[in-house]
This record gives sequence, structure tokens and C-alpha cells, in this order.
Amino acid sequence: MAVLACPVCGAELAALPGDAGLRCPAGHSFDRARQGHVTLLPPGHAPPTGDTAAMVADRAEVLSAGTYAGLTGVLAGALAAGEGPVDAVLDLGGGTGHHLAGVLDALPGAVGVVLDASRYAARRAAGASPRALAVVADTWARLPVRDAAVDRVMVVFAPRNGPETARVLRPGGRLVVATPAPEHLAELVGPLGLLRVDPEKEARLSAALEPHLVPAGRVRHREELELDHRTVTTVVGMGPHARHLAPQRLAAAVAALPPRVRVTLAVDVTTWALPADAGGARP
Repeated sequence: MAVLACPVCGAELAALPGDAGLRCPAGHSFDRARQGHVTLLPPGHAPPTGDTAAMVADRAEVLSAGTYAGLTGVLAGALAAGEGPVDAVLDLGGGTGHHLAGVLDALPGAVGVVLDASRYAARRAAGASPRALAVVADTWARLPVRDAAVDRVMVVFAPRNGPETARVLRPGGRLVVATPAPEHLAELVGPLGLLRVDPEKEARLSAALEPHLVPAGRVRHREELELDHRTVTTVVGMGPHARHLAPQRLAAAVAALPPRVRVTLAVDVTTWALPADAGGARP
């Protein structure tokens, strides 16, 4: 609760009686959905289009099966590194909250907040961990988070908001970003007609984060997975490819693959810090 801010006036938020929602001292209130999440958007503001219910269901299936467990471990290690305790973690575009839950398991003294544009994802994230809160919010706009309120921010395959990340990080805090490398799922790109990873992705990441943050570390995570047809379909369905492939076309292409397919999981995990001369100033 101490992490969040009213999206209307920026004041701190407190819980309503009976855990029914949140309210700031000015009287702006936000109901808590029966699934457990809360929506923090200014009046009349709609978030960008988030993942659909089908995409979220596919992501939940893939992650709960442990397909990306290796990546979760790398993220936990990167978030635990650095100076000082980690008391609060913000997961931007955190989807179902699966990676955050794994990170919190490795950081028993920390709490977390998942911000995502998809209400379907927030419903899942609300039950991901007893030490995490799920929030529907626009991660491209001003975040409903107080200044210098979190020790770590994580972004996994989601948009990066450099100025806002710098604003909400405490001095000494870190941002950890996971982005797909060019060879990520490369074995499926041709046969299934998937989108290719932009070769300029790393340059675009740097441009989005600098000069608000500076590079502080990098881990190359490479892993070979063996996937059956069902898992291939859900891995494709949980990402941006799902918006470009008709289900019938995807099913036909998957059916033509060998029963089990070796696929490369290739993710670059980079760490970013506030500039040394930031002096606690906020954007």
C-alpha cells in the first residue's frame, strides 16, 4: 500500500473498510474487484489494449508448466543483486504475476506490485502471491506509484518507461529488463510464420532508458527446450504472434512439425541503475 499513489492527485492510498478498495485523502476511491485486483486509472482514461483472455490463458498454462522456470531464476538473481535490502518490487507489464511470484519466493522480505493494462492478466496476477497486489494501469502514462517508492523494477517482454521508472526508484534502486534475443524461438519462426525479433531491439532499449538510467549489468540466458505440439501452440498464443496468426493457420502449421520440437529460449537480462549524479532528483 505504501508503494501506490492516487492516479488522480498523486496522494497516498489507504485501504477501504473490509478491503473493498482504495481511497486517497482527497476522497478519490477505487473499488477492488472480486478477483482481488484494483484498477488505478484517472477518470476517462483507458489503458492501451492489453493481452486478451485467450493470450493470458496460454501464458498461464506455459508458465505454470515450468517452461520458463530458468528465466524466472535469472530474474530473481538479477533483482537480488546490488546494494541494500529489497523491500518492494514493481513489475511493469507483469501479466499473470508468475515471474514476480518466483522473485518474491527468493526475496522473502519483499512485497510486490504488478501493473498491467490487461484486466484478464490482473485477475490472474491477483492470486499469484500473497505478498503481491495486482493493478490495472497504463504503464505508458504516469504510474500510480509514489516517488522513490520501490527498490527494484522488473520488465519482462513488456514496454519500458524510462522517465517513470527513474521517478519511482529509490536511490540505489535497480531496473531489470528481460528482452528476447534475435535467436529466441528461431526454430519456429520459419515453419510457423512468426514475427522475427527486431535486430535493433537492444539499441531501442538503450534509447528508451537513457539518460534516465545507466547500464549496470547483463546476463545472456540461453536454454534449449523440447516442446510438444500443445506447448508450441500455447507459447505462440501467449505472445504478439497471436495477434497476427489465424488459429486455423497456426494449427495447420503446428501439425506439420515433428511431435517434439527443439526450441531455443534466448533472453537478454539487463540491469539499469540511476545515474550517479542523479542526487535523488526526480524527473
